[in-house]
Amino acid sequence: MSEAQPVLRLEGIVKTFPGVRALDGVDFSVFPGEVHALMGENGAGKSTLMKVLAGMYQPNEGRIIIDRKPVVMRNPIEAKQNGIILIHQELSLAEQMTVAENVFLGELPRRRWGFVDWKVLEERVGSILAKLNCDFGPRTNVGSLSIAKKQMVEIARALTHQAKVVVFDEPTASLTDAEKVVLFDIINDLKSDGVSIVYISHRMEEIFTISDRITVLRDGSYRGTLVAVDTTEDEVTQLMIGRSLDYSRNIEQGEIGDITLEVDGLSCGRLYSDVSFSVRAGEVVGFYGLVGAGRTEIAETLFGLREPTSGTIRLDGEAVSIGSPADAIANGISLVPESRKEQGLVLGMNCRDNITLPQVDDMTAGPFVSNGAEIAIYDMYRDRLDIKAPSWRSEVGNLSGGNQQKIVIGKWLAMKPRVLIVDEPTRGIDVGSKAEIHSLIRELAHSGYAVIVISSEMPEILRVSDRVIAMYQGRIMREFTADEVNEDNLVQAISGIGNGKAA
Repeated sequence: MSEAQPVLRLEGIVKTFPGVRALDGVDFSVFPGEVHALMGENGAGKSTLMKVLAGMYQPNEGRIIIDRKPVVMRNPIEAKQNGIILIHQELSLAEQMTVAENVFLGELPRRRWGFVDWKVLEERVGSILAKLNCDFGPRTNVGSLSIAKKQMVEIARALTHQAKVVVFDEPTASLTDAEKVVLFDIINDLKSDGVSIVYISHRMEEIFTISDRITVLRDGSYRGTLVAVDTTEDEVTQLMIGRSLDYSRNIEQGEIGDITLEVDGLSCGRLYSDVSFSVRAGEVVGFYGLVGAGRTEIAETLFGLREPTSGTIRLDGEAVSIGSPADAIANGISLVPESRKEQGLVLGMNCRDNITLPQVDDMTAGPFVSNGAEIAIYDMYRDRLDIKAPSWRSEVGNLSGGNQQKIVIGKWLAMKPRVLIVDEPTRGIDVGSKAEIHSLIRELAHSGYAVIVISSEMPEILRVSDRVIAMYQGRIMREFTADEVNEDNLVQAISGIGNGKAA
């Protein structure tokens, strides 16, 4: 690879925003048919660098060279014309339109007199969806798709162009394990065709599975490039955050109190059935299973977003009826949802207002909200959770993923719950912030909260949980203590082959 010429070179890229030097002289190159991973903490400059490459931002200094020729890309259209395709981390789909219309948005095939050639459009998109093993068709309305399937539509867009470089920005954040396999097969096919891949992800196992080289950014600066087969996770982590992390499983357990939450025979149609478990004060109970196992649906039922068809929910031994989120909050149950940007935050709102949003009615004096009370609550949870933001006035959408997640957690802790449910606590968060969130979950349990953690990442579940509940197709298969659980018996349980029957 060293003898070949890079298909793409970024040299000395500088990008500044008011008061921020987001990129400070970054160099980056990609060879033909190479998967080059780009890593760094949230805010390190990865997405900014790729937006410069895709023509969304103009660099203050530096140059872009494609096939040995300097180019200037003033917008995404010019980037596409130069063979640069960016698959965004944030979905950019028109939900009222069909899959076919989204895939060729702005480039719909035309017949005479400018009419859209729907037959050609649907045939082209149908063949792409078949290659991606999608179970939906060109005429499907995008708004009806799950987040994972919307991500596949984004990926389908990239396959419509004769690309030289395809940038995948956190492509698997919402994909199932089966969809990840399909994605990696697509990447390998592109690689075999000589297409270069830039792969941005916080998931180390993916990086070492798919990439040839790894470049690390920190604080907007280039920190080094490593050959994937010649390096280790610890070496990459040290480049990213300047220190090693302790990946050992949690074995420290605080004082476990009485049962706070008890669920008995809970069912919700075909989503899950006959679910029974308990959570004690000071305990973290982890829920693990494949996508569709029913984990999130149970959390949504406990928070009043779904109505159960049978079963009983008890808090401190007393049966409660939860028909809405307001009922859940009144009973001391809070839910940190799996998608913080779509379900947990108002991105254009400032930090203070996001944290105090659920209780704003309690802080009004006549028609006015008490500004001092809101700031006091924000200051309390900023200090307690170590939220890093320039001020309470900062828009949440401008914070890193880790700090956004802390804002969501702070919002619900401010409601003083007895039970805190955290769904996918570190999705899209870098390794440094992930370790902070894990420590925070353990600290909350030690403070007396009854905590439920739902995660698709096995190392996370093993690290933070005192007990692990394994689910398969809407049923609890096994329940493990921290001493009993390991990767083998957990995988068996969530595959439905543990002990052959539901717990």
